[in-house]
Amino acid sequence: MSKIDYNTYIMTQKEKTLYIIIAAIAIFIVGYVFYQSFVFSALLTPAALFYPKIKTKDIIKKRKEELNLQFKEALYSLSSSLTAGKSIEMAFKDALKDIVILYPDPDTFIIKEFQYIIRKLEMNETVESALEDLANRSHAEDIRNFVDVFKTCKRTGGNLVQVMKNTSDIINDKIVIKQEISTLLSQRKFEQKVLNLVPIGMIFLLSTSSADFMKPIFTQVSGRVVMTIAIVLLVTAYFISKKIMDIEV
Repeated sequence: MSKIDYNTYIMTQKEKTLYIIIAAIAIFIVGYVFYQSFVFSALLTPAALFYPKIKTKDIIKKRKEELNLQFKEALYSLSSSLTAGKSIEMAFKDALKDIVILYPDPDTFIIKEFQYIIRKLEMNETVESALEDLANRSHAEDIRNFVDVFKTCKRTGGNLVQVMKNTSDIINDKIVIKQEISTLLSQRKFEQKVLNLVPIGMIFLLSTSSADFMKPIFTQVSGRVVMTIAIVLLVTAYFISKKIMDIEV
């Protein structure tokens, strides 16, 4: 069973090719709107080679969020089993059964992680080392905090059930806050997308309805320079607005 480092994602060649093609088409269309030249538009398309790297960051972020949510559900199952008086090893096995029902897809992250933890426990490794390995690979703050508290409780004889319940509640509260923020920002994100498309739409409208008026921009050097600056500003505005909308909790 291969272990996953959630801070790393290696795209398949098929994925890379697909994302590059999608980005190249989008860049070519935008380039043609701004330059009205197939040559200039084609010269811009190599920028699509950077898109897989941008997409990889989005995929990594999404995977961490999914693992965090699944981990919260798993902690509820673990705390229920421990409350019933079962050992921590048996609690993980019972929790895995509950998780499989909750997430039917066998490739679900938390299912793979619990299967791996159970396998390590069956090989007489400690639960602390198994959870420490998960925390190191997840790069998730909530999982790291839980493992640190868990290890402290095991050493000092603290209440593991209460720790799991508290951790689950904290993660749940953070998820709820994220969802509320996402709801509040949904309109702003839509406006951001519209504002990013407005300049492209305006240039396309002017170039089709007032071709003679726009002709100097598409044929003279100064016009090309202005359009290049416009594209740079448009791309910069996109990344700045995306960064502003990305609020961490």
